[in-house]
Amino acid sequence: MRELIGLLKFGSQSALWAAIINTVVAIIKTAAYLITGNVAMFAEMMHSFGDAANQFFVFIGSALSKKEPTERFPGGFGRLVNLVLLGAVLVVGVLAYETIVEGIHHISNATHSEDWFWLNIGVLGTAAILEAFVLYKAMKEITEHLPKEQISGFKIIPMSYKHAKEAKPATKLVFLEDNVAVGGALLALVAIVISTYTPFHSATGYASILIGISLVVVVGRIFLDNAAGVLGVADLNLQARIGTKLMEHPHIQDIQDLHAIKEGDSLHIELRVEVDSSMTIEEADDIRDYIEEKLKENIKNVTDVIIEFDEDDGKATWTKPQE
Repeated sequence: MRELIGLLKFGSQSALWAAIINTVVAIIKTAAYLITGNVAMFAEMMHSFGDAANQFFVFIGSALSKKEPTERFPGGFGRLVNLVLLGAVLVVGVLAYETIVEGIHHISNATHSEDWFWLNIGVLGTAAILEAFVLYKAMKEITEHLPKEQISGFKIIPMSYKHAKEAKPATKLVFLEDNVAVGGALLALVAIVISTYTPFHSATGYASILIGISLVVVVGRIFLDNAAGVLGVADLNLQARIGTKLMEHPHIQDIQDLHAIKEGDSLHIELRVEVDSSMTIEEADDIRDYIEEKLKENIKNVTDVIIEFDEDDGKATWTKPQE
C-alpha cells in the first residue's frame, strides 16, 4: 500500500484534475436530472460519469506504469496504462449505449415544458466552464515542450491541436474526452433552448443521441490507441530522426535495426549499428555511452537504450522508415 501511495505522485496530473472535476460535474448534473427529468441532462450526466471513470483509470494506470521493473517483470510496467484503459472502454461503451437509447425513447415521447429551464441552462453552463478548464490544463501539458512565445494567449489552442498526436497517452485521452465534454455541454444547451422555445420539442432527444455517438467515437479512439500501445507501437517519426542523426556519426557505418517503442508514457529504444571491424571494445563502449547520453538528453521519457554492434558488411541497410 505504501508503494502504491508513493507511485500516485507520478500519475498524470491532467487526468487527476479531469477525474475530480468531472466527478463534481457529474454529481451536479445528476441532481439536475433528478429534479428536471431532462433527457439532454441525462445524456450529459452519463457522459460526465464516463469521463470521470475513464480519467480516474488513466490516473491510476499512469501512476502504476512508473513502477520499477522486477525480476518477474524485467520489462517494466510501462504498458500497464494501456491495459487499464482497455478496461475503461467497457464502462464508457455501456454509458454510450444507455445515452443513445434514452435519446431514442425521448424522440418518440417528446413533450413541451419550460419547467426548470434556467436550472438546466445554469448547470450546463457551469459544466462547460469547468470542463473547459480541464481542457486548458491538457492543452498546457501537450504544449509544455514548445517555446513560450508559440503558446502565449490564444495561440495555445491551435498549437495544442497541432501537437496532440505527440502527447503522452494519458494527456491525449484527457484532451480528446474533454473536447467532447465541452462540445456536448454546449450542444445540450442549444438543444434545451430549441426544445423550449420552438415546436421542435424532440431536440434534446437528438442531442442525447449525438452525445452518445460522440462517446462511441471516443471509445473507438481509446480502444485503437491503447490496443496499439499494448502490442508495442513504434514511433516512426522519432526513428527517422534518430537514424538520421546516428548516420552523421563518423564511426557508424550503417544501421541494421532501429526501434523506438512506446511503453505507456515511456520510450524503449533498441538499435544495432555497424562499425569498422578493427574498432576496439573500448572505442565501441565510448560510442555506446555517447549515443545513450545524447538520446536521453534530447528525447523525453527515454527509459532504456539497448545498443548492439556488428562489423561493417559493406552493404547499405538503413533506410528512412515510411510513415
